Amino acid sequence: MKGLCVGIDLGGTKIAGALVDQDGSILRRIRLETRVEQGPQAVIDRLVEAIVQLTDGVRSSVEGVGVAAPGPLDSRSGVVFSPPNLPGWVDVPLRQVLEDRLGVPVKLENDANAAAWGEYWFGAGQRKGSMIYLTVSTGVGSGLVLDGRLFRGENTFAGEIGHTIVDPEGPPCGCGRQGCLESLVSGTAIAKFGQTTDPSSLIHSLAAKDGGVIRAEHVFEAYRMGDAHAEKIVRQTVRYLAIGLSNLIHIFNPGKIVVGGGVSRAGDVLFPLLQEQLDSYLMAPFRGTCEAVPAALGEDAGVLGAAALWTDRRQQVGTGDSS
Repeated sequence: MKGLCVGIDLGGTKIAGALVDQDGSILRRIRLETRVEQGPQAVIDRLVEAIVQLTDGVRSSVEGVGVAAPGPLDSRSGVVFSPPNLPGWVDVPLRQVLEDRLGVPVKLENDANAAAWGEYWFGAGQRKGSMIYLTVSTGVGSGLVLDGRLFRGENTFAGEIGHTIVDPEGPPCGCGRQGCLESLVSGTAIAKFGQTTDPSSLIHSLAAKDGGVIRAEHVFEAYRMGDAHAEKIVRQTVRYLAIGLSNLIHIFNPGKIVVGGGVSRAGDVLFPLLQEQLDSYLMAPFRGTCEAVPAALGEDAGVLGAAALWTDRRQQVGTGDSS
């Protein structure tokens, strides 16, 4: 990466941005409200405002701007289709609009892919080999880095690990199907399972002291306290997560699985159980070949990953695209 890059993480509630050097050090930060209710043009105006502020006085040293945005989108054409988190956005040519207004080259990437790329370059991936990134929070997002390259697939839709089916008889998923990984292991799913437990469970008493709404963290805390109901949910969660990831290990043979998102904060509970379960679902030659580790970048994964789109032009893979 020559000089400096800008990374932007466009979300439904916030726009986070950073000016980043070639080592992944954040030199400047900005955070603005997205205000999606004002429509696409107003949001784009705020994106431009953020980038202008970040590059003030150093524009000549900026190699490019990377934008991580919620999908569906086409990273090659730079078009954002109709993301649920950005109401009113329909086939918005975001990359072209930003390039025209800013006069600097722009790359657009799915937010989960960008976070994966950030973890690979500057976080837990350590720029080595192949890595699967998973963010487990309200939903399940993911990205694939294969042989050191971000893999997007034929239509740039690759990596929807959260919508692989791990139990055909499982609960309904927001995507309209049934038994997806997201419907069984996300923070939302864990909370729903917690709500169905017997009122005597510690899950309910912990939630009562914290506003009354059961969340995934209450389930994990009750597990640590020895609650049998919570243990059942946690072990079920880890089992399904291990099934989903074991399939990916057999397909892609990664060296690391990096897990981020709110659920990963229960790492003292999650990772030992996950590694144990993973090995039980793997064929003998694969056991011990892949390590499940917590993500390292936290909320900076998106902005650093967006900036890192300019670190290595070889990341365009799968269809020969090199733009």
